[in-house]
Amino acid sequence: MGIEKGQRFNEEDIYIDYPFEEVMFRWDHSIKKVFHKFYGKDEIEQPIEQSNKLLNEALLFGDEISEEQYFQGK
Repeated sequence: MGIEKGQRFNEEDIYIDYPFEEVMFRWDHSIKKVFHKFYGKDEIEQPIEQSNKLLNEALLFGDEISEEQYFQGK
């Protein structure tokens, strides 16, 4: 079904798992930035653009996860 970039992105942090590419994303609504990390790795400190192709694939085909699942990693 996909994850909508709607009002929720203005109001809360969103966490996404994209198993196909073994990557997870974190939307920080307070600073309007997207961070990501690959399975088995730490989060990359440099935010990515909202137009990032991998992020947008994850929004279409990934799964929303909890904050705990994101920081626990895979």
